[in-house]
Amino acid sequence: MSPIAWSSDGRTKAPTQRERAAEDISERMALFTPEQPRRRLADLVLSAETERALQVALAKIQHHALLYQTWGLAQIHPEGRGIAINLYGASGTGKSFAAEALAQHLGKPIIRVDYAQLESRYVGDTPKNIAAAFDAARQHDAVLFFDEADSVLSHRVTNITQAADYGVNISRSTLLLQLDSFEGVVIFATNLARNYDPAVVRRILAHVPFTLPDQAALVRLWRYHLPPQLPRSADASPEALAALSEGLSGGDVLNCVLLAASAAALRGAGEVALADFSAAIEQVRRAKAEIGRDGLS
Repeated sequence: MSPIAWSSDGRTKAPTQRERAAEDISERMALFTPEQPRRRLADLVLSAETERALQVALAKIQHHALLYQTWGLAQIHPEGRGIAINLYGASGTGKSFAAEALAQHLGKPIIRVDYAQLESRYVGDTPKNIAAAFDAARQHDAVLFFDEADSVLSHRVTNITQAADYGVNISRSTLLLQLDSFEGVVIFATNLARNYDPAVVRRILAHVPFTLPDQAALVRLWRYHLPPQLPRSADASPEALAALSEGLSGGDVLNCVLLAASAAALRGAGEVALADFSAAIEQVRRAKAEIGRDGLS
């Protein structure tokens, strides 16, 4: 709420247009609060291709002075202080984990943005919310993270038939302009990357694929998700569980551990048996087959 202003005769004075605009920007920025990241890159289980792509993207940030001053890249890319990274692939493969870990590695807070925070039924408000998200990231020197980014980066409407179509195009244009001027780190994550507008794709430097883990990666994922305090039978080793869970993601492995431990607690067992894990794996696998299907990246 705007502070009360008083005129010289003691009566209240209505806020000016500039004051109302400043209040509106402040209220919108308050929607986007920074968090301290808790994930670490060291805990992220990735394929060699994905890990290499992330390291190259980080190098652009960490070696900016060398690249742009010593090696002269500023001559061909003078606006190059910012970077946009796109993490794409099936759900549960570690994209959100990676975004948080990247922020932690850079020593910055992270601001998470979802479409519900941006969308407004009033034409013109969504672009203002997008600008406010970037302003909040500037204010807090935070990594800006758009999860399920296809909702904000999809193709612009070419056959405009209603005001909402016009609003979509304005929102996309606003996002492109913000990306061009932003000097920080923006991370997008999606499992529907084919829906991205081509103009957005061009403005994103690093497109990093996240794939389902192979057997070696599954072993590492099971090791990570089995706390030392969790009692389990000797035959429920990470290697045995990885052999049973081919085709599952890291997020699926987490769900399997939670389900198996819950089943053991329900029957009053002193440890989680291999059968508990097997049943959990089959439950998760069946759900993926019968209830939902990951989008194509």
